[in-house]
Amino acid sequence: MITDIEDFFTKGCGRCDRFDTPACSARLWIDGLTKLRAICRSAGLEETVRWGQPCYRHADRNIAIVGAYQQKFILGFFDAALLSDPEGVLEKPGPNTQHANTMSFTDAAQVADLEPTIRAYLDEAKRHAEAGTRPPRNTAAPDLPEELSDALDADAELAEAFHALTPGRQRSYVINLSSAKTAETRIRRIGKFRDRILMGKGATER
Repeated sequence: MITDIEDFFTKGCGRCDRFDTPACSARLWIDGLTKLRAICRSAGLEETVRWGQPCYRHADRNIAIVGAYQQKFILGFFDAALLSDPEGVLEKPGPNTQHANTMSFTDAAQVADLEPTIRAYLDEAKRHAEAGTRPPRNTAAPDLPEELSDALDADAELAEAFHALTPGRQRSYVINLSSAKTAETRIRRIGKFRDRILMGKGATER
C-alpha cells in the first residue's frame, strides 16, 4: 500500500494489481476524488495516508477518508454514529456494517452539488473530535482497538469480511493487536492481516 499521499492521486492505493495502470479506480474517478480532496483540505483538516487512502484528521482524530472502487468513489466518515445526517445521505457500505458512514458518488458533479452538505458534516465531525466525544460501543461485539475500528470504517470490503468472522476469530485479531505497544505497529499488523481476514481466517490460522 502507498505511503505518499500524491501516489494515490497518480497511481492508486496499491492494494490490488490494477495499481499504477489505466484501470486503477483512483484514475477512473480522479476528477471527483480531487474535488473531495480540495473540500477536505479547505475545511482545515490534516491530510495523511491511512490504509493506502487519503485520510483527513482533526484534533488527533480521524475524521474522513476518501476511496475509489470500480463502480463508485466515496467519502467515508469515522465515528459516523455521532453524525446527525439531517440530509439522509449517509449509507451503509455493506449489509454487515453497523452504521451508515459513507457518501457514494458516480460523477464529479455530484460532489459539487453536495459540497455544502459535505462541509456541514465535516464541521460536525470536527466538533465531536474537539470535544472528545465517542459513539457508544456495541457491547455485543469485541472491544476493538481504535486502529482496527478505524480500518474497518475506511475499508468496506475489510469490514464486511471481519464482521462475518466468528466471534472467536474476531477476538484473535483483537488479542494480537492489543499486544502491540504502539499505534504504528497496530496499523502495520492490520495491513498484513487484511488478506487473512478476507479469506475468513483467524489471526493464527494457516
